Amino acid sequence: QDVSPNKAVVDKFVQELQEALDADIKDRIMKDREMQSYIEEREREVAEREAAWKADLSRREAEIARQEARLKMERDNLEKEKSVLMGTA
Repeated sequence: QDVSPNKAVVDKFVQELQEALDADIKDRIMKDREMQSYIEEREREVAEREAAWKADLSRREAEIARQEARLKMERDNLEKEKSVLMGTA
């Protein structure tokens, strides 16, 4: 009994299955790469926003420190002025 026609059918089926699996694997790899690129881009965007936010926060903190120093100076000057005025009264 000759089994080569059946073997040819099986070989063709195995080859087609292997090609389909290879295509599926390539598709998954491509999707994984796209997802990884998307994630990396989103992480960069978030890091940039975070850096900008921290820089803005630092500027605001520095401005608050300057205003506090200015107010302290005004308060000290007022106290000196009060003591001079009270001393001459």
